[in-house]
Amino acid sequence: MSSDTRILPQIAVVAAACAFLFFFGLGAFGLVGADEPRYAQIAREMFTRHDWIVPTLNGTPWLEKPALLYWKVMSSYAIFGVHDWAARIPAACYATALVFAVFFFIRRFRPGSELDAALITASCAAIIGFARGASTDMLISAPFCMAMLSWWTWHETGKKVWLAAFYALLAVGALAKGPVAPALALLVVCAYALVRRNAKILLRSIWWAGFLLFFAIVLPWYIAVQIKVPQFLHFFFFEQNLQRFGTNRYQHSQPFWYYLVVFLLATLPWTVFVLSAIVDAARSGIKKMRERADEPSTSWLPLFLVVWIVIPILFFSISRSKLPGYILPAIPAAALLAAEWLHRSDNALSRLRLLLHAAICGLLLAGALLAPTVIQKLRPTALAYGEVLAAAAVIAIAVLLLVGRGGLNVLRAATLLPIVLAMGFLLRPAANVLDQVISARAVDARLSELHAPQAPIAVYDVKRDVEFGLNFYRNAPIARYEHGDGRGNIEIVVPAGQHVLIAREGSINVIQAAVGQRQVLKLGGFAPQHLEFYLISSAR
Repeated sequence: MSSDTRILPQIAVVAAACAFLFFFGLGAFGLVGADEPRYAQIAREMFTRHDWIVPTLNGTPWLEKPALLYWKVMSSYAIFGVHDWAARIPAACYATALVFAVFFFIRRFRPGSELDAALITASCAAIIGFARGASTDMLISAPFCMAMLSWWTWHETGKKVWLAAFYALLAVGALAKGPVAPALALLVVCAYALVRRNAKILLRSIWWAGFLLFFAIVLPWYIAVQIKVPQFLHFFFFEQNLQRFGTNRYQHSQPFWYYLVVFLLATLPWTVFVLSAIVDAARSGIKKMRERADEPSTSWLPLFLVVWIVIPILFFSISRSKLPGYILPAIPAAALLAAEWLHRSDNALSRLRLLLHAAICGLLLAGALLAPTVIQKLRPTALAYGEVLAAAAVIAIAVLLLVGRGGLNVLRAATLLPIVLAMGFLLRPAANVLDQVISARAVDARLSELHAPQAPIAVYDVKRDVEFGLNFYRNAPIARYEHGDGRGNIEIVVPAGQHVLIAREGSINVIQAAVGQRQVLKLGGFAPQHLEFYLISSAR
C-alpha cells in the first residue's frame, strides 16, 4: 500500500484516538480546581454582555490572562449552551490540532513514523489531562508547539510561508497567556543556534514582516483592553508575569528539581522510550558538535527536539512560581523524539525497556483503579489491593507478550489498551465518586437536595475550589468570611444580610462566635467534601 493510499486510514485512527482521549466524557465530572470554574465564569460574563474585550469576574475586571481562552469558550457556549463540558471543548480542539500538526510534520521529515508520533503525543498523560481542562495551558502550548514545527519546516525548506506561520502562531500563544510563548521560542532558537555554532540560524529567523504580522494579531486586543482598563499593562506584565516568575507572591513555590519529576509523570506511559531517545539524541548531538560534522540539517532534528525539551524545563525551574502545566510545551517535542528514535534505533525494544514499559502500563491501570479510593482518603482492603494488582499484572503481561511478539507494529496498540481501560473506568464507573469529591458541581446539587433558601452564599474555611466552583454553578458571586489585609492578617467579615454559609465540618463554634447574636440554623452537610451548610439570619 502506497503512502498516499495509507494516509486516510491513518488519519481516521488519529481522529478516533483524539475523539476518545480528548472529547469522550468531558462532562463526566464537574469543573475542578479554582481555575476551571473561574475561567468558565469569566467567559460566561463576557458572553452575556457580548463583550469581547474586557474579561470580568462578578463584574470586576479580571486581568490575569489575555482573552483567547474566553473567546473560544464564548464561541463554545454560543454553539452548545453554557455548560461545564462546553468550557472544556476549546482545549480539546487545540490538542487535536496539535496532534494532527505532529502527524503531518513527522510524515514530511520522518515518513513512516507519523502514526506513532501522533498517537504517542495524544496519549501522553499531560496532553490528555490538559486537553480536557478549561484552562489556558493547552491554548498556549498547542500554538507554541505548532510554531516550533513551522520554524523547523522553514529552516529546512526556506519557504517564508512557514516562517510567517511561526510568527502568527506565536501571536496566538501571546493572546492565550502573554509573552511567555515568544520568549520560549526565542530561547529555543537561540539555544539551537548556539549548539550548532551558527549565529546565522538566529539572524535569519529575525524577519521584520514576521514582527509586523505578530503585532498585527496581538496588538488590537492589548490596546483595546488598555484603553478600557488603564491599569491592565502594569498589572498584567509586572505583577502577573515578572512577579510570578521572580517571586513567590502566588504561593506556588517548589524545589528546583520539581519539573524533572513532573516531566517523567507527564510523559507516561511512554517515559522509558522518551528518556532513551533523549539520551541517544544528546549523545549523537554532542558527537556531531565535537566533530563539527557537516551533515544535512535534517539530521539535526533530534538535537533540536532535545533543545526544545530542555529550554521550557530549565526556564520554569528557575522561576519561583511553579505549576505542572508550565512545561506542557515540552511534551510534544518529547513525543516526537520518542517516535523518531523508535523507528531509527535497532535496539529500541530491548528486554529491559520492554519490561519497564510493560510495568508502567500495568501501574497506570492500577493507579486509575485506586484513584477513587485514594481521593476519598480511604484505606483499600486487602482484597481490593489484590484485585488491582492482579489487573495490573494481566495488563503488564499482555503488553509484554504482544509487543514481544509483534514488535514496533503493535507497540502503540498495546500501550493504548491500558490507557483506554483506565480512562473508561475513570469516566464511567468512577466518575460519580470523583464528581462528589473534587467538584463543586456536587456541592451545588447537594444544596438543591436540601432545598436551601434562595439566598446569597458565603464560604468559610473551605478551599478556593468550592468558592469559584459555586460561583460558576450558581452564576452568582460567593462571599468569603476571611479577608486578608495584605500583611498576612486575616479578618472575619460576615455579610449583613441573610445568607447560606458553607463551612468546613466542625466549624460551628467559630461560626457562632463570628456572627454573634444572629441565628444559625444547620441545613445539612456534604460528607464527601467534609462540608456543612448553615442558614445565617440577617443582622439586626
